[in-house]
Amino acid sequence: MPYSKPVTDLIRQRFSCRTYQDRPIEEESRQHLAAFASSRQRCPLGTAVRFELITATEEDRSALRGLGTYGFIRGAPSFILGAVSAGERNLEGWGYLMEEIILLATDLELGTCWLGGTFTRSSFARKIDLRDDEMLPAVASVGYIAARPRRLDRLIRWGAGADRRRPWEDLFFEGRFGRLLSKEAAGAYAVPLEMVRLGPSASNRQPWRIVRDGGDWHFYLQRTHGYHRAGALFTSAVDLQRVDMGIAMSHFALTASEVGLEGRWAIQEPGIAKLDAFTEYVVSWVGEE
Repeated sequence: MPYSKPVTDLIRQRFSCRTYQDRPIEEESRQHLAAFASSRQRCPLGTAVRFELITATEEDRSALRGLGTYGFIRGAPSFILGAVSAGERNLEGWGYLMEEIILLATDLELGTCWLGGTFTRSSFARKIDLRDDEMLPAVASVGYIAARPRRLDRLIRWGAGADRRRPWEDLFFEGRFGRLLSKEAAGAYAVPLEMVRLGPSASNRQPWRIVRDGGDWHFYLQRTHGYHRAGALFTSAVDLQRVDMGIAMSHFALTASEVGLEGRWAIQEPGIAKLDAFTEYVVSWVGEE
């Protein structure tokens, strides 16, 4: 893995940083992060992607004004951009790789903040030369964390419930929904599952649900009824809960690898009764001995 610290530490360390120091990213760190971002070119299920690290301009910062809490980002010297083409589970795969990049930024002692939405009419789309067959599901601000967060940052974080996560029993199941998978029964997989539980998500909705079926782990999206991202001047609607599922997949796979658990991603929906009409099968992790 490209990280100097354990993935579990990086996942716990990272938070949504909205206020940055007024200085550029040091050249060695910038080059390392940029090279890693540009190397992420293929999603786990095969869809093509492109990522770039750009230096922020005033035009880029102005693209965030009027976008709710995104307009409160202050002093970000750079942004991570990512374009994805059409393909099976493309938004999930895009979120998977973007989270890998964000965790590397965390490893480099940089702060980040996910900024969700399709920025099709902003300076960001022009910076990455967005093609007609691509979309820009989100961007991420990146830079050195300000010494003291603003009071407004703390209020936004509190309002979003950023420090609160759903309990284990709401998320992970044995064989079917409604049958709790205990941490003891999960065995070595308890660590990857806990890192999924701690993952960031749009409005902290934590839409992921996982059912263990023998050696397989089936990932489901539990949609939030009535949830939508409000439209904004520079963005159009994007299914951010699918991006959230990619973050969950990334945390699971990275941590599984770190603790020596082998597996692969596959789309093979099991015959498990879903919770309700808002439950969607996404992907399965097929464990390997």
